[in-house]
Amino acid sequence: MGKHGPIPKRSSERRRRNKDDGPELATAPSGPPEDLPELPEPDPMWHPIATDWYLSLRESGQAAFYQPSDWAVARYAAELMSRGLSSDRPPNGQYVAALNSVMTSLLTTEGDRRRARIELERRSPRQEPPAGVTAIADYRASIGG
Repeated sequence: MGKHGPIPKRSSERRRRNKDDGPELATAPSGPPEDLPELPEPDPMWHPIATDWYLSLRESGQAAFYQPSDWAVARYAAELMSRGLSSDRPPNGQYVAALNSVMTSLLTTEGDRRRARIELERRSPRQEPPAGVTAIADYRASIGG
């Protein structure tokens, strides 16, 4: 799918659900996949931001779609990022665009995933069970009401 144009809405935000928008939407739960392969640890020489970014991919839902070659690209992107962040000079625009392109190919932002027709299902916050009606009935009985 193209990587230009407006970011598509999440499927739950669309009004028309009967229109065929193209390829089928792929979904995955948010958070790390259960069957994550054995991955190389980040290089200890990497800049802390590059290390954090690389490790965040392991915890992201899109990792369920990654193949070994995607993890190799992720290491490459982290290395590029580290070199740019560790340099004395600010990175030029061409460098930033190239790094952004690599990160886009790994679907690291929600917009990138939506354009590729991949949605991560957000985990709903844990909800407390509603108060029981019997507790109110017991209270009323105890006060004589």
